[in-house]
Amino acid sequence: MAKAGEWTKVAKFEDCKEIIYEKKYYNGRGVARISINRPQRLNALTSVGMQEIIDALWEAGRDNSIGVVILTGVGDTAFCTGGDVEWEQTWGTTRGPRATPSINDAILDCPKPVIAAVKGWCVGGGNHWAYCCDFTIAAHNAKFGQNGPRVGSPASGYIVSHLAKIMGHKRAREMWMLCRRYTAQEAYEMGLVNKVVPLERIDEEVDKWCQELLALSPTCLRILKASFNGEMEHIRHAASGYYHKLLAPDFDGSEEQREAQRAFLEKRLPDFSKFGMGKP
Repeated sequence: MAKAGEWTKVAKFEDCKEIIYEKKYYNGRGVARISINRPQRLNALTSVGMQEIIDALWEAGRDNSIGVVILTGVGDTAFCTGGDVEWEQTWGTTRGPRATPSINDAILDCPKPVIAAVKGWCVGGGNHWAYCCDFTIAAHNAKFGQNGPRVGSPASGYIVSHLAKIMGHKRAREMWMLCRRYTAQEAYEMGLVNKVVPLERIDEEVDKWCQELLALSPTCLRILKASFNGEMEHIRHAASGYYHKLLAPDFDGSEEQREAQRAFLEKRLPDFSKFGMGKP
């Protein structure tokens, strides 16, 4: 039998291919931890891992013994670098934006507070999954940023615009359109992160936040989370990928997208000089 405060794997998730799902309890009140487990790929995910995260969030949200959920990555090098580009090139984006399950929705729909515990790289999907979490605790070695225009991944809708609610339009547009990288301290100063701590102290710090949340009324926390989420309900449930399908319906599988993906895999800068800037 597991001791109080000791992580134990959840039996029905033991066969997961890209995540580890665990729980621990203090005086009957529990914390669930979802760890992305592809450190050899900087914790980049395929649709398999994305669905596993969604299933774990769904399970934690409906477990009355769980009060807080942690989302993190295995190892110290990366929290998550989003969708695996090699997988996207062969399957993901070529089938359109509805081909991939929405971790963002699952985080928002989970009625429990979700904490992103970020070590190392937190870019692309990893970054917007982290900023959809209720709180973000970052180690000093964390690096944040987006990849979309660099790798031909046409993110659109609320997963993009929600960042403006967190750090303002100017900074959000800078992060999404220029694909720059930001240190943990810079992310903290921009409002993207709640707390920055040394790498060796991040688990201790996350545990403190969990304990503080577990001491509060779970019903009140659920109402507060729903109230914050309500601000974006009018755009959140629009058709997935609406903006890029409206403005660039032929982008998926196009030569422009393939050039971005090839350049990333070949570790070179993409050459977009032969592609127009689109219709006015």
